[in-house]
Amino acid sequence: MIKETVKLNDLRMAPRKVRLVANLIKGLTVNEAEAQLLVMTKRAALPLLKLLRSAVANAVHNKKAAADKLKIETILVNQGPSLKRFLPRAMGRATPILKRTSHVVLVLVEKESKSAPRFNIISKKPKKSKKENTKKIKPKSPQPEKEKEAKKETKPKEKGGFFKKMFRRKSI
Repeated sequence: MIKETVKLNDLRMAPRKVRLVANLIKGLTVNEAEAQLLVMTKRAALPLLKLLRSAVANAVHNKKAAADKLKIETILVNQGPSLKRFLPRAMGRATPILKRTSHVVLVLVEKESKSAPRFNIISKKPKKSKKENTKKIKPKSPQPEKEKEAKKETKPKEKGGFFKKMFRRKSI
């Protein structure tokens, strides 16, 4: 059984906030955890996603593990050193502010059985660097001159909206 341990030290987020995200992915397969982190709106999701992808890459490259058999065994979020700052207050006083940091330890383990993936993760493909300069030319349909003149004489539709309605010149 292959185990891969990775650490992320001094993450500039409070451990309490990182634990909210870490507890959601604990015990999931790598594919499911990655899908969860991709759609999560919490700020801690991005660093944990990078840590997870790094752990998977290490396990596949260094220990020759199969990526689809990997599962998150444990994920620990501990408190790191706090940065001490002060906020000036009334009458010459100052109140302390603690900017907390986190240490994250992620342990992946390889399962014996391969489970079918529940999600298909589609990454964005980079756009083509060279654009083709071919222009599509539409064939001109023969229009009678009367239709062309009729189009020229019609006034464009005026846009409505709140300001147009409220600030008319004439009163209602």
